[in-house]
Amino acid sequence: MPLLECEKMAGESFPRPFAGVDEAGRGCLAGPVVAAAVILPESFSLPGLTDSKKLSEKKRLALEPLVKSTALAWGIGVVWPQDIDRMNILRASLESMCRAIRVLKIHPSFLAIDGNQPVPLDTPQRTVVGGDAKVPEISAASILAKTFRDRLMIHLDARYPGYGFAVHKGYGTKVHLEALRAHGPCRMHRMTFRGVRQEEAPKERSLCLPGM
Repeated sequence: MPLLECEKMAGESFPRPFAGVDEAGRGCLAGPVVAAAVILPESFSLPGLTDSKKLSEKKRLALEPLVKSTALAWGIGVVWPQDIDRMNILRASLESMCRAIRVLKIHPSFLAIDGNQPVPLDTPQRTVVGGDAKVPEISAASILAKTFRDRLMIHLDARYPGYGFAVHKGYGTKVHLEALRAHGPCRMHRMTFRGVRQEEAPKERSLCLPGM
């Protein structure tokens, strides 16, 4: 069965209008976590719509304006590194989703959340593991979250040069880790994340041979 037919079936049981919700940047060492919420009409045409991670950057950028023009409503939510460190990344991801939902110009009757964690809102909802490849509203949200965050990281690269944000978008690549070792973290880094925080130096005993 074609993917879009499967996606349509996955969303048909949800009360309308319902919003698909997804986030981007959860596993990064730097930059915010960004979520998007999207309400699509019952009938629409968005060829190639699927999980943003399965699409090339060119395809994501081509779909972004189509999603926005097709959607009945869409919203973006952002949580910055200082709040990520204060809350922890799970709570920050859920908060970014709540923020995206709250700015929708249409109040959704139901929420379809990518993953297995519900958001702390009273709106009826269902979590969908792998939902960004099953429910078109979640697929659309994944594209808006990813393209918005990528664009933001390119902007932050100009403000915080030397880390390569425009290339790796804050993920823990070899280049990024080498830049962290050379320059130390900046304000856009998540100080509580392994790879950013300065690990305690090995104890002297680890430098000795057994029995010495």
